[in-house]
Amino acid sequence: MNDNSFLAHFERSFKEHWDRPALSDYKGTTLQYKDVARRIAKMHIIFEECRLRKGDKIALCGRNQSNWGVVFLASLAYGAVVVPILHEFKPDNVHHIINHSDARLLFVGDLMWENLNERAMPGLDAIISLADFSVLYCRDEAVRSARERLNERFGRKYPKNFRAEHIAYHHDKPDELAVINYTSGTMGLSKGVMLPYRSLLSNLLFAQEVLPADYRESLVSMLPLAHMYGLMFEFLYEISVGMHVHFLTRMPSPKIIMEAFAQIRPTLIVSVPLIIEKIYKKQLLPLLEKTSVKMLLKLPIIDQSVKKKFHTAMSNVFGGRFYEVVVGGAAFNREAETFFKKIGFRYTVGYGMTECGPIITYEDYSRTPLFSCGRAAPRMEVRIDSPAPATVAGEILVRGENLFLGYYRNEEATREAMTDDGWMRTGDVGVMDSNGYLYIRGRCKNMLLGPSGQNIYPEEIEDCINNKPYVVESLVLEQEGKLVALIFPDYAAAETDGIRDQDLQRLMEDIRVRVNEELPAYSQLARVKIRPEEFEKTPKKSIKRFLYQLPK
Repeated sequence: MNDNSFLAHFERSFKEHWDRPALSDYKGTTLQYKDVARRIAKMHIIFEECRLRKGDKIALCGRNQSNWGVVFLASLAYGAVVVPILHEFKPDNVHHIINHSDARLLFVGDLMWENLNERAMPGLDAIISLADFSVLYCRDEAVRSARERLNERFGRKYPKNFRAEHIAYHHDKPDELAVINYTSGTMGLSKGVMLPYRSLLSNLLFAQEVLPADYRESLVSMLPLAHMYGLMFEFLYEISVGMHVHFLTRMPSPKIIMEAFAQIRPTLIVSVPLIIEKIYKKQLLPLLEKTSVKMLLKLPIIDQSVKKKFHTAMSNVFGGRFYEVVVGGAAFNREAETFFKKIGFRYTVGYGMTECGPIITYEDYSRTPLFSCGRAAPRMEVRIDSPAPATVAGEILVRGENLFLGYYRNEEATREAMTDDGWMRTGDVGVMDSNGYLYIRGRCKNMLLGPSGQNIYPEEIEDCINNKPYVVESLVLEQEGKLVALIFPDYAAAETDGIRDQDLQRLMEDIRVRVNEELPAYSQLARVKIRPEEFEKTPKKSIKRFLYQLPK
């Protein structure tokens, strides 16, 4: 196998795992590796009929499902460039991305298609359903005819059945464009990140190198595949090593996720902090607040037994068979993380960005220090733009094989993101200890200045607020030189405990006072505002801060 080829890993995997299960839609159908390979071959016949050339763009917009994975792999294997689009994007944004990316084909989920307008996407040659690959729109009726006769054409091309030896995919080159991934950031900017094959390959090799081969069996896909975190570590890595991926295919509520974990018992879990924190807050925190448990945790020897019980209970929630839970995409709640470390729960926190496809830092759960997000991943470099990186926070700068080519049709944004000597500005602020472990403080753009020029990181204050009872989430902003906290309360818990809506403001004010007792004088909260609904979030479950800026 050519180790410098990304697609060669998939050729090998399909051939080696031909009869193994590959992709399942939860409580639905399962495709074996040979089924996926056959569907890829059929996709290539459709691409040929559309007169698709290598380097042409194929857009993909819909919920996670097996056919999403088939189209993604088929597109790269053909030599096309994939444009994954988050199904949470508004129709106007989807129209814009398709037009801006110069996409020629669109594969779309049924729910998304209901709100789209083909006339708003004049550059498309065809629109095809992800559900059954039926042609929803085509400029040339020959495409529809080819789809209707697809099985016939497939049979003529492979008269003695499609076999493993027929697999021969595009020969990719390191700096060749593979994916244009449009971001949905907390600051409201959507840019087309151009990722080359070397970035995909480096991320793939990273996962193959750091995750034990003994745990290459199954995974529950919860994160959107249109985002690089989910795409790389809940799909591409798994298929490259012969794992079985289970797509939830629906909104991943904690109830559905827990049900899937219990049934599938995955050997690897990739998550965002919000999911883990909800489990901690709903299932474990009430037990920890009990006086009897607090007393037991203070007693020598006995506390070890109590911790072991919590560890077992938490592990069982996730199916009990996993190597580790990899947490990324947003900041992890410090109180929850401290507890998980105390009970020996197998978790690790990584750090990445779409522009790095996505991994930047990682460390195995057995070695990572508390509150760290690991060390530079293989083939990556990380440094802090600070005179004293271990003590004085500065912007995190990165470079290496994972780095993107730039922003599609946006040279100005590309120049702004890079330093003259080739480092990328992440926009995040952090420190790094003498062993190379990275600790993130917050976003550069979120940082506020205290009355005497002190750096205030709203994320740290929000972390403190979110640990308090009856708080689901919060956002700290500045108004007229004062810090204001917007809080979305846990209305369900308050109602259960007999707390009326009119009493919530007093309760939140009490929380403000308690939080201020834990904060330095320069970062005190002046007031709180209650929100009637939760904050709008990015696919990584980070709050879209730009939507909630307070008027001056």
